[in-house]
Amino acid sequence: MLSQNYPNPFNPSTTISYSIALASSVRLVVYDVLGREVATLISAKQAAGNYRVNFNASNLSSGVYFYRLQSGANVQTRKMLLVK
Repeated sequence: MLSQNYPNPFNPSTTISYSIALASSVRLVVYDVLGREVATLISAKQAAGNYRVNFNASNLSSGVYFYRLQSGANVQTRKMLLVK
């Protein structure tokens, strides 16, 4: 399960929390509004549990970004806003 980032809007960093029910390959990626990948935060096999990842966007422009969590066959996406 992918939670909303906090804080949102953010500048320059935010925390993304998620939980996975079963051990699986996990990928957490950030995209811009045009669908271009701007950051890969996680790309690894993880055990079941709760996780938090810090995302530092100091090198990105203000705007809307999406983050997508893939865990096994499950995919969830949420929106966040970077305001500088």
